[in-house]
Amino acid sequence: MALTIITDPRCTAYGARGHPEGPARISGAVELLKAQEKLTLSWSQPPPASEAAILRAHTQEHLARLEQPADFDGDTPAYPDIAAHARRSAGGALQALAAAQAGQSAFSLLRPPGHHATPDRAMGFCYLNSVAIAALEARAAGFKRVAVFDFDVHHGNGTEDILLDQAGLAFISIHQHPGYPGTGLENRGGNCFNFPVAPGTPRPQYRAVLSRAMDELKNFRPDMIAVSAGFDAYRGDPLAQGTLEAEDFQWLGKTIRELQVPAFSILEGGYSAELPELVLAYLRGLDG
Repeated sequence: MALTIITDPRCTAYGARGHPEGPARISGAVELLKAQEKLTLSWSQPPPASEAAILRAHTQEHLARLEQPADFDGDTPAYPDIAAHARRSAGGALQALAAAQAGQSAFSLLRPPGHHATPDRAMGFCYLNSVAIAALEARAAGFKRVAVFDFDVHHGNGTEDILLDQAGLAFISIHQHPGYPGTGLENRGGNCFNFPVAPGTPRPQYRAVLSRAMDELKNFRPDMIAVSAGFDAYRGDPLAQGTLEAEDFQWLGKTIRELQVPAFSILEGGYSAELPELVLAYLRGLDG
């Protein structure tokens, strides 16, 4: 079965010199995936997310604020056309969900990432919360138990804020603490499960935490899984102190595939030069 890669060259059309959330995150991964021959890939360009889908997760005031040419914070500048880029990134998540609904496997490879965006605030490179938008869309489409599984090294505080106490939804996060943004130390609301990992935790222990989080995912018994796929727990990432290797991301993809539950994945973090190889390893796990 072909694995669909959802991307758009316009998502590499903005950036700032020296900023880690840069165009190379996508362009390098696209180049590597197009050159490899061991996976059967199809390619798709998504439409922007509809306002109705976005408003399940965000306020109308936040959408209006995205159009203003003023920076949100030091990490989240108001790039030209950032609202359009963010809508396309959320659209990629929705298209990945649609593929999962159809029994296919899909990976959304777009910028900007999203899991720090709260209902009314952009922060930490994130402008709209793509994975939360897609999870809420899945619930609206009739899926009874939708899980967001987030292995990005930074806690998805915005995703947690949006999904907290929402019926039929679970948020499961494995992330470094201490680390940005300093949240995610405790479980919340009966549906948000946090697995903090100390900086420099040896790789076998980090894998053990991933396994415990995967057990929590299984216990929820989801009928749809949205994966917030961050690769910044890699030992060579410049923004964190994780210890994982490419084989660990391949194991994550393989384990998600073996759950035999409809699932789709969205690129979140990962800022090392090896990001394309890490994405490829994860996709090989998903593909089997």
